[in-house]
Amino acid sequence: MTGLTDGSETRKITTSGVEIETVRGDIAEVQADAIVNAANSELWMGSGVAGAIKRKGGASIEREAISLGPIKIGEAVATSAGALKAKWVIHAAAMGPDLRTDSEKIGSATKSALRVAGELRAESIALPSLGTGVGGFPVDKAAGIMVKRALDHASKSAFPRRIIFVLFTEEAKRVFDTALAKVAR
Repeated sequence: MTGLTDGSETRKITTSGVEIETVRGDIAEVQADAIVNAANSELWMGSGVAGAIKRKGGASIEREAISLGPIKIGEAVATSAGALKAKWVIHAAAMGPDLRTDSEKIGSATKSALRVAGELRAESIALPSLGTGVGGFPVDKAAGIMVKRALDHASKSAFPRRIIFVLFTEEAKRVFDTALAKVAR
């Protein structure tokens, strides 16, 4: 159960014993071991996903993240989750301080977030659509990249056992649903 109550339908596939799904909702409200922050390499938390996580989880998350940074674009680090339902926040740097991104950065950040979740032995991880808010990257391209990275990770690692793409808008969810349906064929 993701803890989301917006009534939207969940799309799921299972591959290599790992469940991959899409849901619509607010990532800061998700019940998962780890949630991913769409971070910048300096790890300060501004608006969008980072802002929602900071507002709901507390400023201690940002202070802890900044103490671990800066990190390279494409890398990820974990912090505690403050007042959130999750155990950890994984800060995946899909952009630098200039807040610009591209397909390589999004792919590397997704891979790093999943690797960190595996190292933590997190049973579940919730990821937003990296780079598509402040970064301005097209959602359809991000969806293809991120779903592929999730499939690659699932084929090589036992953790996490559940990967949840949490999309804020119905349109973004439809795009991720389409990307997931393409690989389910």
